[in-house]
Amino acid sequence: MRNQWPVLPIVAGLAAGLLTGCGSEDGASGGSGSSVVMGMSDDVLATDPASGYDPGSWLLFNNVFQSLLSFPKGGTEPEPEAAKQCSFTDTRAMVFRCELKDGLKFSNGDDLTSEDVKFSFDRMLKINDSAGPAIMFPMLRKVEAPDAKTVVFRLKVPDATFPSKIASGAGSIVDHRQYDANGLRTDDKAVGSGPYKLDSFDKDEAVFSVNSDYKGTAEVKNSGITLKFFHGDQAGLKKALEDGDVDIAYRGLSATDIADLDQQDGKKGVDVVEGNSAEVQHLVFNMKDPVAGKLGVRKAMAYLLDRDALVKNVYQGTATPLYSIIPAGIAGHNTAFFDTYGARPSKEKAAAVLRAAGITGKVKLTLWSTPSRYGPATDQELTAIAGQLNASGLFQADVKSVGFDQYEKDIAQGKYGVYVKGWVPDYPDADNFTAPFFGKGNVLGNNYSNNTITGSLIPGTAAQSDRSATDKDFGKLQDIVADELPVLPVWQAKQYALARDGVYGLEYCLDASTVFRFWELSKS
Repeated sequence: MRNQWPVLPIVAGLAAGLLTGCGSEDGASGGSGSSVVMGMSDDVLATDPASGYDPGSWLLFNNVFQSLLSFPKGGTEPEPEAAKQCSFTDTRAMVFRCELKDGLKFSNGDDLTSEDVKFSFDRMLKINDSAGPAIMFPMLRKVEAPDAKTVVFRLKVPDATFPSKIASGAGSIVDHRQYDANGLRTDDKAVGSGPYKLDSFDKDEAVFSVNSDYKGTAEVKNSGITLKFFHGDQAGLKKALEDGDVDIAYRGLSATDIADLDQQDGKKGVDVVEGNSAEVQHLVFNMKDPVAGKLGVRKAMAYLLDRDALVKNVYQGTATPLYSIIPAGIAGHNTAFFDTYGARPSKEKAAAVLRAAGITGKVKLTLWSTPSRYGPATDQELTAIAGQLNASGLFQADVKSVGFDQYEKDIAQGKYGVYVKGWVPDYPDADNFTAPFFGKGNVLGNNYSNNTITGSLIPGTAAQSDRSATDKDFGKLQDIVADELPVLPVWQAKQYALARDGVYGLEYCLDASTVFRFWELSKS
């Protein structure tokens, strides 16, 4: 998922086996308890699931819409949600069949059938919005609805991670009577079958009420949610939390504010809740750039990067150093960059690789940032990295920032040599940290390709239904990336939310699945 601000895979045999429901099939029909007000600095960029591919939009999708499968709290294995059961019907993981639950309805009272599921996927792929999740489904050949309760997905290539993909926000089911098959919805409304209804949405807030027609696994513990948008105003969000104008602050508080409130240990009536996160950030190198395209330059930067200093001084301990492209907590993770370049900066090794590459004099380069997308700390981070490089005497680096729209255009045109990219996973599997970055048509736009990765490792791991059997190949992939250095991993985030006294349930909203579950929140 394209990050806006800054564990385990499917167990052996599960992807190829039968996924059946084991929890409640009838969630809360009305909701109870008080309503909860939550503030965040992220914007919700879309209310239409065919468009949104950002954390704010998926927060809305995961609560307003249903998917066939979903991730249970604390879990990373998809389980039935709108589906009664799902399974691959072949040994190659190319035909995936789901049977819907009885009595499914949208929040407007319309019946939800297999026609709506087929329509939702066909529509998303047909619209193929540049800011949408269609990029996740290049393997999908067609969707069939042989009867009202059966959906069959036929894939072009084997993909054992397909259940995880459709369990994400990208699998949101829309009402075929309410959405245009050929275009995006533009009225800021949404009709889904999830635990909540979207009552209103504008630039300042979104209001959600409990969907009495919902039939699924969620048990709603509140009577509604109001989501207030602070549009990057971190100070305003902190003040609103301390003043009691919001009950919860989620995504967007600065590392300094989080550390300050954590040290207060509840004295201001605010508690800090920490959860697992697989959000990562990398420096990306344009492989065709006249400076960053040189392997010696990239290796010298890898030898000089002091991740510990960045985590301590810029992020106040709210992140951890990252030494590979697959984060800790995701099966398949190794420490390829630690093993290759070490944890402590080495001017001597950096100088040696530059000499070996025939590079003399200081290396001049610019680090490009877009704080409007990745948060104000991004500029501080890149300034600190430039300082580390310059302190070696081997580099003359500076930092420049631009707005996100311009940033993306310039990357597409190859104007930047070194730039930052953040990533919040769509689903908790190593595939989602490799295929989007290094597969065909990847999201980095850095002109990197490796035939072993694209021709063997990515398709081979995707086809393996026993996800634990992919560790060796994912290890090879990470080692190749560490050696060729198209990206330089920097940090892995910790996930935080802050709540006023008397607010409960946040611990069930912060896990590696990245699903923020409104229904778990309650207030006394």
